[in-house]
Amino acid sequence: MTPELYVLTLAGLLQGLQLILYAVPANLELGPGKTMSPRDPQRLSAPLSEQVSVRTGRLSRAYQNHNEALLLFAVASLVIAVTDQSTWFTAACALVYLAARILYVPAYALGWVPGRSMIFGAGWAATLLMLLAALL
Repeated sequence: MTPELYVLTLAGLLQGLQLILYAVPANLELGPGKTMSPRDPQRLSAPLSEQVSVRTGRLSRAYQNHNEALLLFAVASLVIAVTDQSTWFTAACALVYLAARILYVPAYALGWVPGRSMIFGAGWAATLLMLLAALL
């Protein structure tokens, strides 16, 4: 397994952990009647994300953000692995991505400004650098 695929696996596990970090407090705050419902807009007074505490809402948004970032990182990791272009540079970029995503969770939950955006930018840039490295 390439280092990039190894980090992709760890990033997938982080995504699972992030869902737990969001879902547990959301269920405690709203109760299973709401969280297990079909969440039809006609049945809810507001979206669930608007009915939870500030921190739980932030954890939800951090989770959704990782859903989006993970897709691009997966593309980069797979391109590097399939084309056999893994290098120290692409491995380092993968580690920067993972470190940024780990730091992003508390940064978002605790409202670090502008730190949260800077951490996001580091992970995003590392992913783009991996894609550029695959083309060179």
